[in-house]
Amino acid sequence: MSGAGGIGAVAIGRNEGERLAACLRSLVGRVDRVVYVDSGSTDNSRDLARSLGVEVVELDLSRPFTAARARNEGLDRLRDVLPGVEYVQFVDGDCEVRAEWIETARSALEADEKLAVVCGRRRERFPEASIYNTLTDMEWDTPIGPAQSCGGDALFRNAALEAVGGYDPSVIAGEEPEMCFRLRAGGWTIRRLDAEMTLHDANMETFGQWWKRAVRAGHAAAEGAWMHGRSRERFNVKRTLRPIFWAGVLPLLAIAAAYWTFGLSIVALLGIYAIQYFRMYARQRNRGKTRRIARLSSGFTLLSQFALLVGVLTFLKNRLLGRRTRIIEYKGAQPGASDA
Repeated sequence: MSGAGGIGAVAIGRNEGERLAACLRSLVGRVDRVVYVDSGSTDNSRDLARSLGVEVVELDLSRPFTAARARNEGLDRLRDVLPGVEYVQFVDGDCEVRAEWIETARSALEADEKLAVVCGRRRERFPEASIYNTLTDMEWDTPIGPAQSCGGDALFRNAALEAVGGYDPSVIAGEEPEMCFRLRAGGWTIRRLDAEMTLHDANMETFGQWWKRAVRAGHAAAEGAWMHGRSRERFNVKRTLRPIFWAGVLPLLAIAAAYWTFGLSIVALLGIYAIQYFRMYARQRNRGKTRRIARLSSGFTLLSQFALLVGVLTFLKNRLLGRRTRIIEYKGAQPGASDA
């Protein structure tokens, strides 16, 4: 628990079942108030939350769901039930907060008044359950220290959230990096701590789930670049151009030249991909990764460029047509949570 001002938590979810039970139980008793925002669950998520003494917000079904919108509405309710709240822990409903995290994160924020948000180490609960869970666990392993952005789990200073107006509810993915861009532009800083933060349950068992998740990441990169790419730091521009080059420009050039080169351009393309794969493999091995991890990381990073390109093109198409992209979901519903 915190001192004066208070510390609260906002969890968001939809049909998370037992994952949500673990999430909420990891927060109750460690913060002053917990708010759960439900995005149209058809399981017993809302009843479970109420049975634990958690404040529940049910999103209006007539408006499009986004994680950003859910977090904003949860934050509004938290400010109502905990006036003067000083720190806010956001967490996804498929994550369990580690026992020491809240106090560790709060201490870091109290020590630096310009620090807007701190995050720590998110780990997969079942990293060996599938290669896709393994890849996700690798994704969470980011450098410690000053950071450009955080993820869905993080402890924020409420004053910083107020200063930038919270999340942009129109952003369907990548809402944290977008808001962190605005925080940094306002003079705030972000830090990743060398501390265990959350256990995440990706629950990815199929290639299709992994593909959809990568498509969503491509859409997020393109949307961020569209919003802030003209800034001095060229926000998300490289992340958007990379799949365009590797999965779009290079293959098109090779195919276009295939007739004139008697197919040698296709061979050259495959050679370029092979060189890039071995470069990434060597980089992972130099970082101390095992051969298996290095192979997985290199192979799927290269393959992901094609899924990322789909996401980029989806954003551009819908933007040019004036249409809104629907949320790209990769998870199925979790079996219903047990009684509290």
